Amino acid sequence: MTTNPATPSSSSSPSETSGATGASGPVDAGPGVPVPTASGKDERVASPTLAHRLLMRPELGSLIGAVLVLCFFSIVADGFFTAAGAATWLDDAAGLGIMAVAVALLMIGGEFDLSAGVMTASTALITAMLATRAGWSVWPALAVSLAFALAVGALNGWLVVRTGLPSFIITLGTFLALQGLNLGVTRHVTNSVQVGGMRSTDGYESAGRFFASTMAIAGTEIQVSVLWWLLSAASATWVLARTRFGNRIYAVGGAPVSARNVGVPVDRTKIVLFTTTAGAAWLVGSINILRYTSVQANQGIGLEFQYIIAAVIGGCLLTGGYGSAIGAAVGALIFGMARQGIVYAQWNSDWFQLFLGVLLLAAVLVNNSFRRRAERSRR
Repeated sequence: MTTNPATPSSSSSPSETSGATGASGPVDAGPGVPVPTASGKDERVASPTLAHRLLMRPELGSLIGAVLVLCFFSIVADGFFTAAGAATWLDDAAGLGIMAVAVALLMIGGEFDLSAGVMTASTALITAMLATRAGWSVWPALAVSLAFALAVGALNGWLVVRTGLPSFIITLGTFLALQGLNLGVTRHVTNSVQVGGMRSTDGYESAGRFFASTMAIAGTEIQVSVLWWLLSAASATWVLARTRFGNRIYAVGGAPVSARNVGVPVDRTKIVLFTTTAGAAWLVGSINILRYTSVQANQGIGLEFQYIIAAVIGGCLLTGGYGSAIGAAVGALIFGMARQGIVYAQWNSDWFQLFLGVLLLAAVLVNNSFRRRAERSRR
């Protein structure tokens, strides 16, 4: 069987593969004939330059944007660039960052999940109701809410691969169903749209230390959610760069037909990605309910777009097959710095939406520019 040369190998990601193939030789050269350059080396095996490798990195644009945002608010906002200020905007970015990393993996795989935001509320509500109304310990309640999230994520993935419908449509339906379920069940059980009282439940202290405690770093209190965010970004980056499954994510997002032809389990890979996104939503929901001890039934609505925007700012393409977990984490960091920077600068919070729109457009233009330059340099 003839192997598609565009399909990534099992030892490197497609982005790394494309960055290493370099320029091609003259058209008249026969197959297997080395093409010497002026320096006497075969330019097809020449090592890419540092500038070329940087241009090929999806997160380059977001890193530049983060530095610019940091410098800007450090100048215009007193107290922003301090230990306490950093703790504030890192805390703001942490929950968004956990979800942005998972959503980035899904987008690299060529799919979307519009139910991710409302899922954070669904899992928190399940945990809170079982712990406060049914008298369960917090840990079994967390286990049930995790099982619910994974089941919904797997159902989303299964429906996408079985029906062939766009994931936008499938997960929009899930979003509406979960939104109605959250409101209906919460109002039926509590006669309100809020569930509280977590602080007095059995197991709250131990679960709270694990999901919602603080840690002192250089005399400054940092939320443990920041550690979860960094751990999520590091794990996702390792999966993408060092594992066979990471190769499959790039393959099913960039060239699903070719990937299927060479034996990549496309359907299973996509289902796992949807399940991963739902699992990340459970983690964020658990952090929120244990930290704030109450949850609103309409919480999380609209956040799904922020997750996608953070991933796009981080270098992910809406068409799939390209992106970075680190870039998505940095995109969330830009969100946190911008949102808290506006507060520190004592501006009206309405300006955040303008800033967000400009930032999104700038990120898309910069990322496309870098990608096209990198592609031209390989020809």
